[in-house]
Amino acid sequence: MARRWPWFAPGSAEVAAIVKACAQHQAVTGVSLVPQGGNTGLAVGSVPDDSGRQIVLSLTRMNAVRGIDSANLTITVEAGCILQSLQEAAEEAGLLFPLSLAAEGSCTIGGNLGTNAGGTQVVRYGNARDLCLGLEVVTAQGEIWHGLSGLRKDNTGYDLRDLFIGSEGTLGIITAATLKLYPLPAAQLTAWAAVPSMDAAVALLGLAHRHLGAGLTGFEVMGQFALSLVDKHFRQLSVPLYQDAPYCVLLENSDHESETHARTRFEHLLETAMEQSLVSDAVVSESLNQARHLWHLRESIPLAQAEEGLNIKHDISVPVSRIPEFVAQTDALLQHEIPGVRLVNFGHLGDGNLHYNVQAPEEMDANAFLRDQEDRVNVLVYDAVARFGGSISAEHGVGSLKTDKLPRYKSAVALDMMHSIKLALDPYNLMNPGRIVRV
Repeated sequence: MARRWPWFAPGSAEVAAIVKACAQHQAVTGVSLVPQGGNTGLAVGSVPDDSGRQIVLSLTRMNAVRGIDSANLTITVEAGCILQSLQEAAEEAGLLFPLSLAAEGSCTIGGNLGTNAGGTQVVRYGNARDLCLGLEVVTAQGEIWHGLSGLRKDNTGYDLRDLFIGSEGTLGIITAATLKLYPLPAAQLTAWAAVPSMDAAVALLGLAHRHLGAGLTGFEVMGQFALSLVDKHFRQLSVPLYQDAPYCVLLENSDHESETHARTRFEHLLETAMEQSLVSDAVVSESLNQARHLWHLRESIPLAQAEEGLNIKHDISVPVSRIPEFVAQTDALLQHEIPGVRLVNFGHLGDGNLHYNVQAPEEMDANAFLRDQEDRVNVLVYDAVARFGGSISAEHGVGSLKTDKLPRYKSAVALDMMHSIKLALDPYNLMNPGRIVRV
């Protein structure tokens, strides 16, 4: 049964009043606004600069679930709603909100939409953009756009919703969203498989698509060195199968029939993969706790890498079919340019998103490596990404870290259009200036 919600919440009116006041005084004071949610982003897009003229506008108190429409399979929440709270509200209604990422206990849905977050379920459900049906937005003029539609079909002009998703607060401030929900699966199984190469991992992905169809809801790849860091720094976690394989893969199968049906399909997939020499060994979770443990291993890689020392991070995407060649060529290039460099390669292979991180050689001081080599390594990696038709930012956004890199890797035509959109919607550069495009 649907619960009704107000279309105009007091919090949105307060945000609009703040923006309007800033807009009225912007010409004199030079003030600008930085929208902020959970502040978990990795591209420095939600923190003020050192000018002393930026106002941080936190949305965290706007955290209400305004309503759930079970028949329409939608939920409407305010921008400050923590992702995990949204997931729990959906589950209490017997439904699923599938966006899932490591920071879900503290990130907010406004930030997820502002950066078009991805996570571990993109292979089945898509990015945050794909999960959003409507938005409520405060414009740079302090007006409120009431776009909280639960419609899946609406061809009445430009898709304003998609302009604001992924704009990182540079065009307006998202204050609420209507999002898609799905039926809860009857069973969810996780498998951990050792594979002999990245080529084999890509072939296994294709096989999983054919055997599981829409049941394939997660497909992660993890390099041997990445897993060795987890084993080194968190010995109590007992990382399986990684020592004798260059890569391990984590697969998730969500089934709407039964656990027996899910396990039969999963085991048949893995048997076929072993017959084709795509998998050398595998384990399938026997309980929810085992599944959570396997996912925890994957999510512990960034923590283990931090324990190892400062490193150079990349959030890149490449067409899945070209990932093996990209990895082979770029690994070789970096090893040639910086002998002994260590590569922490892991990520969402199912959608072509790799966290292709670079760790200092073992004998080199990590601080000095970051200071002396970061710009050089970034150029080497990003140039390789461009050669393979990829993107230098797959799911973390551009923020302030990559704004100056876009002109090298994005077409001048695309940047001109983005610049025009920014000027049209925010002519006085009030909203999160210095992010994505410079005005």
